[in-house]
Amino acid sequence: MRRNDVILILAIVVIALLIYTRYHEKVDTYPQDSTFQQLRINPDGESEDKAETRHKLGEEIYVSRRNSITQAVEKVEPAVVSVNVIKTKLVRRRTSFFFGFYDEVPYNIKSIGSGVIFSEAGYILTNAHVVEEATEIKVILTDNRQLDAELIGIDSVHDIAIIKVNEGSLPHAKLGNSHDLIIGEWAIAVGNPYGFLIKDSKPSVSVGVISAVNRDFAENKDGKVYRRMIQTDTAINQGNSGGPLVNILGEVIGINTFIFSENGGSIGIGFSIPIDRVKKVAEELIKYGKIRDIWFGFKVQDINPMLASHFNLENQDGVLVNFVEEGSPAFQAGLRKQDVIIEINGIVVNNTEDAELAVTDVAVGDKMILTIKRNKEIKKLELDAVEYK
Repeated sequence: MRRNDVILILAIVVIALLIYTRYHEKVDTYPQDSTFQQLRINPDGESEDKAETRHKLGEEIYVSRRNSITQAVEKVEPAVVSVNVIKTKLVRRRTSFFFGFYDEVPYNIKSIGSGVIFSEAGYILTNAHVVEEATEIKVILTDNRQLDAELIGIDSVHDIAIIKVNEGSLPHAKLGNSHDLIIGEWAIAVGNPYGFLIKDSKPSVSVGVISAVNRDFAENKDGKVYRRMIQTDTAINQGNSGGPLVNILGEVIGINTFIFSENGGSIGIGFSIPIDRVKKVAEELIKYGKIRDIWFGFKVQDINPMLASHFNLENQDGVLVNFVEEGSPAFQAGLRKQDVIIEINGIVVNNTEDAELAVTDVAVGDKMILTIKRNKEIKKLELDAVEYK
């Protein structure tokens, strides 16, 4: 090897040693304060100030997630139950292929719905169609406890039922009001949809708004009458029947009952029974075990052009009184045959359907204000709703 090559190699080695030595001296002279130590030991390269800021931001985000809806759900969720029912029906069975003989055998059908506890005594609201013809009713609480339930009473016409479990100190929901609902306000549906498929006692929650109020429907094939219903776009699915519709305050404003659907699933058109009606029915069922029939003591009919001409009426508005039973509440109130009823409790009556609607929420003990037209004179009569015996 030539001398020049050797000198070059030695020079490179010396330069490399000098650079290495100066680098380590610089590292050792860095200030050893806590901030520098944090920078060196933090695997994510995050300073202490940044970590604290991130922690505070996380807390703020958590607080913002806990809004009015989540707080309302927390209030009502523990009181929502799953209502499991066994119904026994008789099924025809062929006993002889050749002679066409049949007999009937019992067949158990399982169904499921929802309910809401509304008192510490264990009373539960649900739909009548959930528990009708039930031979066994079991209630599953959110903590997975399974309790036998007793049927207290059913109002089949209005599709409301009361059941009861014998268990003390149960969580219960607060019943609100439905007469002052606002179109567009938040609505929360809580229940147990598809309870047989989802093996979890915790209820499901869906959120929407009040779409409309006072929706009326014709009597269905089962004889149930749905009047002044609450319409909501909150998702209500199979198994939600009997569960509560809740406002932003966590108060029950309705009992979820049925939906319009093309395939059995929710399309955002659901209906709930107003809680004001439910409360009156519940009081009757708990106290008397049934809905007491009301004795009005009068009958009405629609006014057609012939009747309007015969009785010299100005128009066909209202309903014509065609019978008043002597000594009845209507008779004592001053109602007479050929009177025309134009309002009941402030609700305008144009036909017999309107009259039926107007007395939907009337219970024994209530007072009815009838606005009548007699000989072109307007009068108001006060009628006591008396139990029919």
